Amino acid sequence: MSIKKIAAAAALCAVSGSLLAANITGAGASFPQPVYAQWAQAYQKATGNQVNYQSIGSSGGVKQITAKTVDFGATDAPLTQDQLQKEGLIQFPTVVGGVVPIVNIDGVAAGKMKLNGTVLADIYLGKITQWDDASIAALNPGLKLPSAKIVTVYRADGSGTTFNFTHYLSQVSAEWKNKAGVANTVKWPTANSGVAGKGNEGVASYVRRVNNSIGYVEYAYAKQNSLAYTQLQNKAGKFIQPSQASFAAAADTDWKNASGYHLILTNQGGANAWPIAAATFILVHKNPADSTRSQEVLKFFEWAFTQGDAAASKLDYVPLPAATKSLIRQTWREVK
Repeated sequence: MSIKKIAAAAALCAVSGSLLAANITGAGASFPQPVYAQWAQAYQKATGNQVNYQSIGSSGGVKQITAKTVDFGATDAPLTQDQLQKEGLIQFPTVVGGVVPIVNIDGVAAGKMKLNGTVLADIYLGKITQWDDASIAALNPGLKLPSAKIVTVYRADGSGTTFNFTHYLSQVSAEWKNKAGVANTVKWPTANSGVAGKGNEGVASYVRRVNNSIGYVEYAYAKQNSLAYTQLQNKAGKFIQPSQASFAAAADTDWKNASGYHLILTNQGGANAWPIAAATFILVHKNPADSTRSQEVLKFFEWAFTQGDAAASKLDYVPLPAATKSLIRQTWREVK
């Protein structure tokens, strides 16, 4: 065979390979973005297939998948069985993580400040406005607290992280439940004096730049940005550090009886449970317009379930138990 023919054949093989490689799109929650980015990179290296994921917030992910503009949506606020049936979707969890309060206070290192649910709610209600308030000082004897105004940072977009944060606050504060409630987007009582950031990325960025601020993000964002996270008192009365172990303690539950995997993990009763643990979920159409692309989505998450646990653990997410993964694989059969 001539050199020209060999070159042409090689070029044809390269083109054929690129055409065969799958390219799927997803959008939604910023909470799992760090692990999805790691999985997508490793998956492309292993298979040649590309997964493009946009971190636009849980509300955006639900809107995109219901509008059928992406192959999968992602949300940290699970849809109810009625919502899933209405939109013709299936839902399944991928990993468990934790929402953590983060602060930017001179001299206060990661894990040193203690907060409880009542104090945290009162800060976001605007009832506690100074860092040296007696309620905070009582929890932190020996910690030097500045006589400085607290700047609250919260999400500007529809957010599953906000859903889980406000779900927790509503369980520990009747006043928060009555005034603000639980939702992906709420009317923040401190809106006039606080700062709104887009995505976990935006909240982390503002807390990093604004002195004497407090915000809430998925734990990976706190660690990646070297932000000072707080301890938090759990339902059992213990002050807990955020960690993969404390998230796992909160996630020690049975998914089998959760209709549509609708399970919220805030304020669990375990002695070592982190109070604001959360699962994150994927949404896929049962009867997709392009079944091939939907099958490629499931292939990606099958790969993640079998090959991605180490990457998830490195980022302090909690991989799902083998029994839960088996249950999810049965649910995938509903996709036509």
